[in-house]
Amino acid sequence: MMQYKILPGHLYPKDNRLNLYYFHNLLKVIGESVAQQMKQQHKISIPISAGMWGGSYMVANDDGQAKTNVVRLYSIVNLPQNSPLDKVENFECLMEIYQQTFSTTFKRYGLSLVDPRWGEAIPYSNRAKPTTALQMWDKTGRANFVRAFFVWNETTWEESIIYDMIRNVKTLKELLNINIRPAKKESSELKFLLQDVLITYYTLYAALTPDFVEHAKPIIADLFEQFISGMHSEESIEEQYHKVYSNALVYGFEEALKIPYGKENLDVRKVEDWPVDKINYVPNELKEKLIPALQAPWKKFHANLEKQSGAQVASH
Repeated sequence: MMQYKILPGHLYPKDNRLNLYYFHNLLKVIGESVAQQMKQQHKISIPISAGMWGGSYMVANDDGQAKTNVVRLYSIVNLPQNSPLDKVENFECLMEIYQQTFSTTFKRYGLSLVDPRWGEAIPYSNRAKPTTALQMWDKTGRANFVRAFFVWNETTWEESIIYDMIRNVKTLKELLNINIRPAKKESSELKFLLQDVLITYYTLYAALTPDFVEHAKPIIADLFEQFISGMHSEESIEEQYHKVYSNALVYGFEEALKIPYGKENLDVRKVEDWPVDKINYVPNELKEKLIPALQAPWKKFHANLEKQSGAQVASH
């Protein structure tokens, strides 16, 4: 797994835009801190790996600063199976520590996180050991909320992101199912759906078939341009939604996952019924294609931030 370090910087360096490199590393450090606190306070030793969920880092500036105003802050957290966390009271201790750590850490950056809710089972996750979430709302309005997904199998951040694409594609398919008339939804919800389409395309890009990329590229390029410029009108949001729907993009995403998993007798359309030991499992074929692309932005941000901090040191 790549090792990241937090370089000099700030979560919101300028224009109130999140620095995603810093945010990703902060989530990793929070996971490590929670594991340490569990050991100190409850004598429970568990490895935790964490990072950001969502793909806004794929279109960030060269130093990791978001190009758009990111207001939903997501984390993905990987927890071990067959551990003391199988006891409800121990899992509740973990949630208590997680929400306290979120609260104190983000307070340093001007967020006031309140009203923690946890325990909800996430749709399309494993039926026997479902992914669960912890969510806290920001009173200041700088962010809407911080939300962490807890996935039951210890692995690297990169592998958990790839595995979670199966669930993401199933969620997208709900609203983009070509056999059902397009749903009437609020513009704000459609905008987040379109953002998820972009995230899924860029995350799975190296595994998509060449024919599908040729078909999808102009649609995605147009959607991306609209998104970066703000996509403020309801008409433009509706237009992009119908374009994504009618061009059946979600089926190309599904195919990129279905074929490699199918070779291992795992049906991505029935991921809920997989054996629990296959949670967070990624075939080598997908790892080889996708992990380098997932790591590349962080390496670029790190190199550029290091240059910046070096230049600042040199100028003093």
